[in-house]
Amino acid sequence: MWWFYALLSALFAAFTAILAKVGIKGINSDLATAIRTLFILVIAWGIVFARKEVEGINLLSKQNWLFLGLSGVATGLSWIFYFKALQLGNVSQVAPVDKMSVAIAIILSAVLLHEILTWNILMGALLIICGSVLIIL
Repeated sequence: MWWFYALLSALFAAFTAILAKVGIKGINSDLATAIRTLFILVIAWGIVFARKEVEGINLLSKQNWLFLGLSGVATGLSWIFYFKALQLGNVSQVAPVDKMSVAIAIILSAVLLHEILTWNILMGALLIICGSVLIIL
């Protein structure tokens, strides 16, 4: 079932690029990122409260807080650079190059998390990198 959610994520990420490109027209990309973040904040907390999952916050360890916080910082920086790239470039170029994060995540998963990489995963990562380089050039 993971693949279904991954495909939905890809679908909404595609819409994100298109909607963001239109939304940032004529405004500062950092302001656009902050506005987008506000909407995400309201939606995410709305889901947590609606599903009565907020009680789980008491179960978070210091490690959970640290790494979720660092993940939030990385996400914020990613969004800031993504919106700036969208403001300067075409969606058809920016979005695919941004997805090189998939290949980088694959490499980092092996190095930092000691995940086993199969031939198919390595070839997929290589194809993503090659495609990104082609788009950049």
